Amino acid sequence: MVKLWEINLNNYDWKNNRKYETIFTLANGYRGFRGIQDFSKRYECGNFIAGIFDKNDAQVTEIVNCQNPLLLNIYFDNELVDIDTSEVINFERKLNMKEGVLYSTYSLKLPSGRMVKIDKERFVSRNNVHRYGEKIKIKPLNFSGKMFVENLIDGSVTNSTYDPYNRSKHIRVEKALDLKPGILLSTKTIDKGIEIVEATTIYAECEGENIFKSRKFSNFGEVSREVYEAFVKEGKEFVLFKYGTTFTSRDSNLDLINLTKVELDEFLKQGYEDEKQKHINVWEELWNKIDIQINGDEAAQIGIRFNLFQLASSAYEGDTRVSIAAKALHGEGYKGHVFWDTETFMLPFFIYTNPKVARALLMYRYNTLDGARKNAKMNGYKGAQFPWESADDGLEVTPKWGFGYNGEPIRIWTGEEEFHINADISFAVWEYYRATGDEDFWLNYGIEIILDTAKFWNSRLEYNKEYDRYEINKVIGPDEFHEHVNNNVFTNYLAKWNMKKAVEVAKQLNQINLNKYRALCNNLCLSEIDFNEWENRLNKIYIPMAKDGKLIEQFEGYFELADIPITKYDSNGMPKWPDLKGLKLHDTQLIKQADIVMLMLMLEDEFSDEVKKINYEYYEKRTMHKSSLSPSMYSIMGLKVGDRQNSYKYFMKTIYTDIEDNQGNAAHGLHAASTGGSWQSAVFGFGGFSIDNEEIPNFNPWIPENWNEFSYKLNWKGTELRITIDKEKVGVRADNDILVKIYGNKFNLVKDEEIFVSR
Repeated sequence: MVKLWEINLNNYDWKNNRKYETIFTLANGYRGFRGIQDFSKRYECGNFIAGIFDKNDAQVTEIVNCQNPLLLNIYFDNELVDIDTSEVINFERKLNMKEGVLYSTYSLKLPSGRMVKIDKERFVSRNNVHRYGEKIKIKPLNFSGKMFVENLIDGSVTNSTYDPYNRSKHIRVEKALDLKPGILLSTKTIDKGIEIVEATTIYAECEGENIFKSRKFSNFGEVSREVYEAFVKEGKEFVLFKYGTTFTSRDSNLDLINLTKVELDEFLKQGYEDEKQKHINVWEELWNKIDIQINGDEAAQIGIRFNLFQLASSAYEGDTRVSIAAKALHGEGYKGHVFWDTETFMLPFFIYTNPKVARALLMYRYNTLDGARKNAKMNGYKGAQFPWESADDGLEVTPKWGFGYNGEPIRIWTGEEEFHINADISFAVWEYYRATGDEDFWLNYGIEIILDTAKFWNSRLEYNKEYDRYEINKVIGPDEFHEHVNNNVFTNYLAKWNMKKAVEVAKQLNQINLNKYRALCNNLCLSEIDFNEWENRLNKIYIPMAKDGKLIEQFEGYFELADIPITKYDSNGMPKWPDLKGLKLHDTQLIKQADIVMLMLMLEDEFSDEVKKINYEYYEKRTMHKSSLSPSMYSIMGLKVGDRQNSYKYFMKTIYTDIEDNQGNAAHGLHAASTGGSWQSAVFGFGGFSIDNEEIPNFNPWIPENWNEFSYKLNWKGTELRITIDKEKVGVRADNDILVKIYGNKFNLVKDEEIFVSR
């Protein structure tokens, strides 16, 4: 059914514009256009090209809001078509996720009484990432007259449009050219001089004939403009096409203006419909890899597809110098910086559905290793210290200060204390290699990351002579409500894992490729002495526990904090703040998001079912879910420990994070980590997929009563598997012979033959 592929908006309220700009963003991994409301001046435009960062007078380096080439104004006898001053008779915007096309329909009555019907569509090409296009059908309903169409590229755009104090401009206009027809605007970033060239042109026809009678080009300082004159007749529909092309100096060393102009000319010759169809074809191929089908639950089906669509839109394999920001290419939230969100929450989706993209995302970390090494050196450590917030070079770009509502300064410690990202990245490197068997990546890039992060952890350990143990003090774990804590278990446990894996792979490399082993040791200044030291130390890394050894203390001293129960929930089912009884938040056991629960999901085989259940039940009651990262993890763990009712609730909260704006900040950009968590909740949770110590794919699914059938695909070491679950059985099909486990029993699958196991 078509509606299961659509996100619809049927009522216009300008106060919701910024939220829907995020929801209706179109991106292709190279760039993202925020889905600004057509024919409105109330918007926060966004043209974000992956990898283009600048600082200028901003607090820290941030993603650049590039010149806006989407502006298009229509006038009838000098009266501007403006939705905010018109009577809206009919309104519909719909994101067709199957096609990757945004459709809009408007019937407007202008202040003069003129009535006009407009149908508009837009796509940002997945076939050729340098192209985008729009098609607009316009019909005057009760008038004839003169029309002007104004096509613009605006170079006056700024970052932080709605934050007057922090508003910043990162581009300066270099050239505005008349392409006859078409317009071009070339800009450069202030700091690094990255050139950005946007070119666009329009064409209009009625019954196959051009309707434009005259054209004028203007250069208004930072705005390039062309305006066309035409005459329209009552009841007569005409079609307007807008073509756009983009190149930056990150793409090519050639003359960018000529390159962009030639691309625009080729686009015009090829035609709008041809490029649109090729774009749709690419999406069809993508959906064949990534789609998750839920029969019997329309809300769940639409919600999961929205998350898959936006996540797949946020990356592509064409650039190994970029990653996915916390807000993807959908907004300026978090300055466009890359966090642990990518490796921990989003990367599994790409690892198991599109490994080429996963490799490109990990190569971003390898290509920023030098910056990570500088971070470690500046902070007095060895090895590589990946930044908590990363931009283009791997140096730490987390702001040191923020400001409260009353302007009071607030110290931000995450960039100096949230060290666990080092192990998160190393864990992702291992997960990718384990799932793909990509030896080239592993030998030439992956092992180096694991060794250099382990070298950092060894230098970060602190020896406690009294207890004869190694500690990691003054840190922030995933739960950011508690700062400057000692021995956060998530951090310590993964540091230990990171060091243990480094020792393991060093020994293996020494045996299988001595020359590579020697070269790496020489480059990283490591030797057998270091590996022996790591091995001795990792066994003494302190992990806080309860006295019974089953309930894990999130960090040293956590159990001594005030235990304040959560008793109320808002309309979205999210916890409301309890009365803190005058205490500071960090003096309570309330936590921001999954911490211990996250650890037990990442290193699942290291914890018994009993330990998982005890810790889930304890921490679930104390989690405020003030991060969109959290509900998906509780959904997965809830299924593993038998809390199925809450698992479904958390799943629905996750997949509707942005659609329902249940975090209250969708206007700032996509909750990209939550989109990855949605996939994990569906596949690792309800789909029951995991990899055991024997490296055998396991399937232990469970689906809710209202799901008639649930299916998904994944890729394991080059073999595609399709899993289908209904109320009675589980079906698994593979395109190669493979050994799997279903409900704990081993099955040898034969290529292209489906087996069924009763639930």
